[in-house]
Amino acid sequence: MAPPFKNDRKPDPNAPHWLYGRHAVLAALNNPKRHQHKLMATKNALDWLAENGREIPIEPTKPDVIDRELHPGAVHQGIAIKVNPLPDLRLEDICDAAKPGPVLILDQITDPQNIGALFRIGAAFGAQAIIAMDRRTPPLSGALAKAAVGTVETLPFIRVVNIARSIDALKEMGFHTVGMAGEAATDLPDFRTDRPVALVMGAEGAGLRQLVSETCESHLRIPMAAGVESLNVATAAGIALYGIAHPAAG
Repeated sequence: MAPPFKNDRKPDPNAPHWLYGRHAVLAALNNPKRHQHKLMATKNALDWLAENGREIPIEPTKPDVIDRELHPGAVHQGIAIKVNPLPDLRLEDICDAAKPGPVLILDQITDPQNIGALFRIGAAFGAQAIIAMDRRTPPLSGALAKAAVGTVETLPFIRVVNIARSIDALKEMGFHTVGMAGEAATDLPDFRTDRPVALVMGAEGAGLRQLVSETCESHLRIPMAAGVESLNVATAAGIALYGIAHPAAG
């Protein structure tokens, strides 16, 4: 497992970085917005790429050579690519209440595996974008990109300075801003709206920060059996997005 992201050791967001894992690398190869520096792959991985429509004319690499380029314990599946970060995006250029699909907002969620899983879930539900705070979010590389299974290349990611101001901007654009909170009075199955949703997820344990919570128009909880304290944030987001997209009858 990759080491946890620490704010005091945040990598340069503009520096080239490694992506690894078959689906993450294939998605990067298929993304015309990715500037690629170096690809390393074993023979098996090159054969897999060819089976999936990308025949790359390079010499195969030994797995231990790839190991030396990545952090200890990286499960690279015999393939890694060094790329530039994707271009920065602006909320007002990507999010549109006239288009289908929710927006997913992450409030102080910093675990790379969770963020990668949230990318995959957001893509599964046709999200327009994922929004997160610039200074607290790890780069979209390494274990995060592998957990996202290629969706960091297809789901727009918007880094913002202030989450509460971004929620206000989405409200002005016509989104219904919804914060998930265990103490909310409204159960997820009871929620109805005729507007596209901007769903705000807080960090596990801490939940939504006070100002972020106060900025949301609605608050929902996932009804659970007694004695269950909380769900993993990615699991909760998946349930919430499904519940919002498929409200209960009645």
